[in-house]
Amino acid sequence: PGVLRPWPADDGALIRLRLAGGHLPAGSLEILAQVAHDHGDGQVYLTGRANLQLRALPFVDGQLPDEVVDAVVRTGLLPSRSHELARNLMCSPLTGISGGRADLRPVVRELDERLCASPGLAALPGRFLFVLDDGRGDLVDRETDLGAVVLDADTAQLRVGAGWGAVVPLPEVAEELVQLAHRFLLERGHDETAAWHVAELESRLAPPAPGDARVPAASGIPSYDGVLHVPVPDGVLTPDLVGELVGPGHDLVVTPWHGVVVTP
Repeated sequence: PGVLRPWPADDGALIRLRLAGGHLPAGSLEILAQVAHDHGDGQVYLTGRANLQLRALPFVDGQLPDEVVDAVVRTGLLPSRSHELARNLMCSPLTGISGGRADLRPVVRELDERLCASPGLAALPGRFLFVLDDGRGDLVDRETDLGAVVLDADTAQLRVGAGWGAVVPLPEVAEELVQLAHRFLLERGHDETAAWHVAELESRLAPPAPGDARVPAASGIPSYDGVLHVPVPDGVLTPDLVGELVGPGHDLVVTPWHGVVVTP
């Protein structure tokens, strides 16, 4: 589901907003909570891909009314109407905040910008997923279509479907992933048998490579010691909880484990 392609649930339209790497300006959450109050069931939901969801929205002829779309746009969380379904970018939520081998936030921003700047990549399937692990191992075992795992402060190994790709300098990761995404679209086919995921392709997108010895073991949920973390076990951001999270000068990072990190 997306803002421009809502899902017709039993209680009304359901939409999802993609957050690149889980990054969520607190002011955007505040505005989105108002949208949920004015047009939906009053709550904002977290998803397992560290995105946001609204439900019980009005639904007319398969679309949200213009005033609801305009209200969502004012959050700043829909940077590209054409590419909203292609912006599925997960990243280690504590990268650049605490731990990890490198700060992947610049890589996430560049990857998002490159995706949106390429008209052809708007055709990526809505479930096509990029996963970036900053070397701590929290996302290294997540299923992905394309991604990367940081090996040291300067290099990362690409992930291509269920396998491994080349070891590349960190500043080249975004461009390499975009090129692989273009190659996927060329290889996936064009009819009802078209592949939705890299693992479904009959041919390989890149020469297979062994996992580098520096690839970390899967670590699961990271430690939040020394970090202001708000767990949201049921994945529901109620108005009261939104009020607790929103503060002057704060930014937020939504985690894939139903929680929110408040950045300093």
